[in-house]
Amino acid sequence: MATARDQLLGSLASRGDRLALVQDETRWTYAQLDAAMRSWGRELRDAGVGRGDRVAVLAPSSPQLIAAMLGTYAIGAIWVPINNRYRAAEVGHILEDAGPSLLLCDPGLRGAVPATNTVAVRGLEDRPAATLDIVPLPDDAPAMLVYTSGTTGRSKGATLSHAAIVEGIAALTGLWGWSQEDVLSLQLPLFHVHGLCIGVHGSLLAGMSMLVHARFSARAVVDDIAQHGASVFMGVPTMYTRLLAHLDANPSDAASLRAARLFTAGSAALPAADLEAFERHTGHRILERYGMSETLITFSNPLAGERRPGSVGREVPGVRSRIVDENGAELGAGVVGELQVQSPAMMTDYWNNPEATAASFDGPWFRTGDVVERDEDGYVRIVGRMSVDIIKSGGFKISAREIEEALLLHPAVAEVAVVGLPDETWGERIEAVVVLAQPLSDAEATLVAHAAASLADYKKPRAVHVVDALPRNALGKLQKVALKHQLLAT
Repeated sequence: MATARDQLLGSLASRGDRLALVQDETRWTYAQLDAAMRSWGRELRDAGVGRGDRVAVLAPSSPQLIAAMLGTYAIGAIWVPINNRYRAAEVGHILEDAGPSLLLCDPGLRGAVPATNTVAVRGLEDRPAATLDIVPLPDDAPAMLVYTSGTTGRSKGATLSHAAIVEGIAALTGLWGWSQEDVLSLQLPLFHVHGLCIGVHGSLLAGMSMLVHARFSARAVVDDIAQHGASVFMGVPTMYTRLLAHLDANPSDAASLRAARLFTAGSAALPAADLEAFERHTGHRILERYGMSETLITFSNPLAGERRPGSVGREVPGVRSRIVDENGAELGAGVVGELQVQSPAMMTDYWNNPEATAASFDGPWFRTGDVVERDEDGYVRIVGRMSVDIIKSGGFKISAREIEEALLLHPAVAEVAVVGLPDETWGERIEAVVVLAQPLSDAEATLVAHAAASLADYKKPRAVHVVDALPRNALGKLQKVALKHQLLAT
């Protein structure tokens, strides 16, 4: 019986002239993708990369990136995608933690690679044709490390095995009815599990064609469907907000979107008003789902059946879930508590971080940190995060602590607290409250620019408030919930 990795790679050549990937003028069949995968595997092997070694990538979405990832799998190495909006400090932490043998880097992003880093760097240009024997690999071998923020501010690498990805994504896309007749408009970044695992791996397993874009464009969604036969689009809520604005300005484009089969949303809560507005425009009710880098996708609304506003649906096949109180006691329907899950798609561990791994599990149950409520009929609603130090903005999970540490490097900042406030466009809006150690003219603009110099732009505060003191309890502990209430009241 073929292993999960071999199931993924072995189907490429057998699909021959079926269209696999399109980006601008590049059009690859599955046979061409198979050849590119083998060329990349040979390139990496000749560069000294072997089984268990890590290959990091810092580059925009492209067919070559996908081929290089598959080539990494073929030689038994581990893929480490890096957010291509990261700055040098953020990239440096991942390179130090993962210890890759090689970094594949787009020339335009070389400035984000720390000058002190010694990892070998190569580009993602075409490689000559080559033969390659695929290295035998068990199902539980690591496929990729996906770095996700934690409350400590230091991102952690979730280790996902080949079996976790293939089994988890196949269960989800089977639920969604993906087949080789579908064409995916892929506008999600390929450094996150949403685009990389569901989009790329799901399409390959189903034999679909992918229309690959380096960045999102509402116009491109319309064109993909109207001109290139796209039947599936996946997005985060911010993309749908922009797509709705496009439809308001270009109402005739709604007719083009009606020709698609499926629109899905995830990575953050979709406002019910946007779901209803999109259905009015297009006749499509967006299918919401829920997951994490550590567990892949665990809940989904149904393809056929009620897609309930404000709900992420029921368990994906193979997933078990429970809702518990602060003492770990299981709760019934209608009671709010922490979501814990078991799934074939769960991570193995946090790379080189046994303490964080142990803290994330309650026996076999993964502690998601999300506060949820389950209806009597099994639909789950996400209420919020247990930790105010995790902010979900624009589809990204962001560590408030990381932003606070960046702001504290400014000599004028004595204390800082960063929180997320409700926002219709972004889900949560990042705002910082600071106590100054010395006078600072134009403090808001200065500190926003200071944060932006070391953090990805989506992490920078959208507002900075200067106060005399932060709210604390009798023991001196910062009261972020009280701080959020104060900001909301003003």
